[in-house]
Amino acid sequence: MGEKSKAIYDARTLGKPRMALLGMQHMFAMFGATILVPILVNGYFGGEGPSVQVTLFFAGLGTLLFHVFSKFKVPAFLGSSFAFLGGFATVANLNTGKYADMTFGEKFPYACGGIVVAGLMYLVLAVFIKIVGVKKVMHFLPPVVTGPIIICIGLSLAPSAVSNASANWLLAIIALAVVIIFNIWGKGMWKIIPILMGVVISYVIALILNAVGMTNADGSPILDFAAVSSASWVGLPPFIIAKFDITSVLVMAPIAIATMMEHVGDISAISATTGRNFIEDPGLHRTLFGDGLATAMAGLFGGPANTTYGENTGVLELSKVYDPQVVRIAAVYAIVISFIPKIADIIGTMPTAIIGGISFMLYGMISAIGVRNVVENKVDFTKSRNLIVAAVILVSGLGFSGGISFTVFGTSITLTSLAIAAILGIALNAILPGNDYSFGENFKGDINRGISFNNNDQTT
Repeated sequence: MGEKSKAIYDARTLGKPRMALLGMQHMFAMFGATILVPILVNGYFGGEGPSVQVTLFFAGLGTLLFHVFSKFKVPAFLGSSFAFLGGFATVANLNTGKYADMTFGEKFPYACGGIVVAGLMYLVLAVFIKIVGVKKVMHFLPPVVTGPIIICIGLSLAPSAVSNASANWLLAIIALAVVIIFNIWGKGMWKIIPILMGVVISYVIALILNAVGMTNADGSPILDFAAVSSASWVGLPPFIIAKFDITSVLVMAPIAIATMMEHVGDISAISATTGRNFIEDPGLHRTLFGDGLATAMAGLFGGPANTTYGENTGVLELSKVYDPQVVRIAAVYAIVISFIPKIADIIGTMPTAIIGGISFMLYGMISAIGVRNVVENKVDFTKSRNLIVAAVILVSGLGFSGGISFTVFGTSITLTSLAIAAILGIALNAILPGNDYSFGENFKGDINRGISFNNNDQTT
């Protein structure tokens, strides 16, 4: 309770200028990963995939929609989902039937149509949870399941942190060091904006290193402003309209199984971080509905799928500022930048090494939250059934790095490692005898993992 007592749930007490800075910190935390998705997808579609502007617009709009449907209570940011990358690659390589004579640019709207359907699957699950009740649903997601899944969410992102940092280890180490210094020894406002300071200070150093002629490990320049000089100051995001076909839908939509499970893990992680029970209030059905609607909206107009962002959960853990208003400020920033191509490109010059260095902290924080969930719920690992469930989740979540691909009606479908881990963990927990976990017995543990149905600790 000591840590939670230091938390700030109403950022207005800090003043508007500081709230603006905190929002900027959240924006920078999500920016690197969010714009990386359209960059990667454009590689699949020969440069004819989603634009960074459209991606930022729907990250911001999707976040605001999510907050509306979650009663403005959940401090979550929605950014681009990496889970759908395999689906995009599959659609880009379709060369049979109607896709045989299509260009990459003609295939891309059909991939977006699949994303729309994937988002609608969230809405179906949300309605189901509303009808049967979250207690019955969460019975299949005790801490022995959600804890290891949260751990996997953080650790599965670890290779991308190392990969990004390896572009320039000097910058990565500087960025990480600045975050640690401000978080541990910072005073007042400086202590709650360590991510922003890590970005700003390491970027200034990158400017200096670039000016004196230093390069990345592969010989490429540390900063490249070529795209900035040719970009305009004002411009509408290049929206496109999604198209629908059963083949592309069968490729993209099943991926929602993975992202819905990730959503439950993320909301549990945010609940654990903030000490608030968001699965009960405003309710898992509301958070799923908001996430699904944001994803469907993005796909409908040419954007990648959205998902609750672990990076921003890490920011919450570091800053101890849990006010959703700050996240909404970040969402507004993203929308504004989407209409200013030059600023979007300037921020896009952020060296991947800086993103990697900061990600060392953020991704590790997510896994640490998962460990805390297991500890505070007093999961008994002297029981073989609990060991088996946790072991299968961890090995599946980290071992199936490329997922599992199979064919349905002649179309290749890939389940990501996190989807495999979630499905196997839930199934084993339901099948194996000895599940003695009961909601409401360990109130402190339940509250800290977001699964409490009575927030008054009656054990005293």
